[in-house]
Amino acid sequence: MTWPSAPSAFKHRRDPETGSRRRAREEGARGALIAFISTVVFFGAALWAILTSEAWPQVQRQFFNPQAFVESWPAVLSGFWLDVRMFLGAEVLILVFALLVAMARSLRGPAFFPIRTLAVVFIDFVRGIPLILLILILGFGVPALDLAGMPRSPMFWGIAALVISYSAYTAEVYRAGIDSVPESQRMSARSLGLTQMQTLRYVLIPQAVRNVIPALLNGFVSLQKDVSLIFVLGVREGVREAQIFTARTFNYTSYIVAAILFLIVSIPVARFTDWYTERDRRRRQAISA
Repeated sequence: MTWPSAPSAFKHRRDPETGSRRRAREEGARGALIAFISTVVFFGAALWAILTSEAWPQVQRQFFNPQAFVESWPAVLSGFWLDVRMFLGAEVLILVFALLVAMARSLRGPAFFPIRTLAVVFIDFVRGIPLILLILILGFGVPALDLAGMPRSPMFWGIAALVISYSAYTAEVYRAGIDSVPESQRMSARSLGLTQMQTLRYVLIPQAVRNVIPALLNGFVSLQKDVSLIFVLGVREGVREAQIFTARTFNYTSYIVAAILFLIVSIPVARFTDWYTERDRRRRQAISA
């Protein structure tokens, strides 16, 4: 009787696992091929339907005119850089102000009831007002009061409206993160003699921020687009410059230019958000396992 050699036996035991991996790779490659073919067919059919439409030549002249694209690009790009600066400045203010509001709402005890009430009233009131309406109210209403020392810049009040509106939503994101921290963490900190503010600052807030970073990044993506709403106040940012070009030439290609510029920024940020969210999910699963 001949016994199989040790390497042969070991190889035999590995074969099922090797075959499983091979089948998984084949299924993955087949799925990727099917996805690629279906995508090409879908977008090819959509493109064919658009290009063969009777109205396409007119739409092409009005929205995809190469000459208008080149002419409008410098002005729209210049305005878009203003959008980027306003967006970055507003984001910093939102993260700080929203955190303060969330901390105020998370304070416990009868002595802090007025502070909690103010935080709740602010959040409920601001979230009930559409952003575009808040921009119009602050941008046109406050300067009309003609108060001494009060800024009159439309851009200032447009950014203020963004900060106020987004802070109400972001404060609730922070609060959800604070509530997700186990109660034992708060109790342990208080038993060590830390005050409520010290407990929030050194124990709860660091953990809460790590828990809600994916949600904060989603708000970051939304703000990047909503900053263009300030154009209603006459601020010459990207969309406003596109509107001016359209009013002068009766051609809408400048809006396509503005859309492309916003996509250049928003798509990478959105993909980074998805990547970070997935990584955070895997990290939580690894910790729980």
